[in-house]
Amino acid sequence: MEIQRAEEADAGEILTLQRAAYVTEAQLYGDPFIPPLVESLQQVREAIRDGVVLKAVDAGRVVGSVRGRLSGATCRVGRLVVAPDRQGDGLGTALLRALHEQVPEASAFDLFTGHLSDGNLRLYRRLGYRETRRERMDDHLTLVHLRR
Repeated sequence: MEIQRAEEADAGEILTLQRAAYVTEAQLYGDPFIPPLVESLQQVREAIRDGVVLKAVDAGRVVGSVRGRLSGATCRVGRLVVAPDRQGDGLGTALLRALHEQVPEASAFDLFTGHLSDGNLRLYRRLGYRETRRERMDDHLTLVHLRR
């Protein structure tokens, strides 16, 4: 498995992977319209063009991805996705570590996840992220913001 910068040509495969990976989150929160599921191909292309998007490739297949965008001295992390059949293999950890290395000028890394996403919260805490605040979005979703 290799981790490398994504190119605009990868946008379709990354979007397909993203949708597959976020179905369980949508089910967990009872909301089929969460942003990762309704994002357009053009928006993924723009993310690749305007930020740091890494992909994990195994035998020619994109099996994971993560985004980072520098805002001042803070890297805003988003859309960490791992193919459903590869979850639990350490890809999320490898992608986040690679992102930390790709953006050495960042003095902090910020991200968020839903309050019911226990696996995500465990991963982020294991990698040194600490909760900074909670943001109630509606009756079924509270975002947990974390920083490293």
